[in-house]
Amino acid sequence: MKAFQLAIAAIAFGAFTAPVFAAGSDDNSAPEPTTTVKECKKNKVWSSKKGRCVKPENASLSDEQLYNDIRSLAYAGRYEHAQSILSAMPDQQDDRALTYWGFTHRKLGNVDQAMIFYQKALATNPDNLLARSYMGQAFVETNQLDLARAQLSEIRTRGGSDGWAAHSLAASIQSGTVFNY
Repeated sequence: MKAFQLAIAAIAFGAFTAPVFAAGSDDNSAPEPTTTVKECKKNKVWSSKKGRCVKPENASLSDEQLYNDIRSLAYAGRYEHAQSILSAMPDQQDDRALTYWGFTHRKLGNVDQAMIFYQKALATNPDNLLARSYMGQAFVETNQLDLARAQLSEIRTRGGSDGWAAHSLAASIQSGTVFNY
């Protein structure tokens, strides 16, 4: 039944006629498992330069590479591992880091803590559509659909009507199912 509801929601919101972009990527597909996901245990990331798993601060990876690992780990359900990489990010007040802190806390069942991170991310950058989408999905999970719709409206008002943030939140509101990435 859930798959049917998602299909209806996708049709209703134009997902088959307009591109739906996954958070942090240029396409609508789930993230491919990174080497970190495949090879590394908690608190470590893959360093191709060293050819092994190392602590994030010793990996010489760009923030973009680390965020890619965080997203891939979250999709794999390894939220605590993702948080260990997040804790190594140099700018803990960056709205993107705050958004991923919120996401991982929400997925670990810490919705109140997640909301604090989403609010901080939005205070830093009110146009952070991903934070708005994830916050809206938290509202869907807690059956506060009016608040989820308010975040969807904000996403659209801020120019995100055709992006992943709007489409995924609209589908979540319609189906009651949220996304893992």
